Amino acid sequence: MELIHYTVVIHLAREGGFWAEVPALQGCFSQGESLEEVTFNVREAMECHLESLVREGVPFPVEKRVRKGYTMPIEVRAPRIV
Repeated sequence: MELIHYTVVIHLAREGGFWAEVPALQGCFSQGESLEEVTFNVREAMECHLESLVREGVPFPVEKRVRKGYTMPIEVRAPRIV
């Protein structure tokens, strides 16, 4: 599998912990009680999102520059396109 990079924006959650969004992957969100947990969870959510795009025959989105919140690059394994 190839590696693909998307930016993740992590926010403090009002109820405690964190939540994360992946602006390039519309509707891809996750949450966690710690930065480690939210990072693990959002990586898993990104992989599931990309697998769904492959099943639907939709190309992976190209990331646009993000300028809000705390951003961190996250590397995920992209599913093989057959």
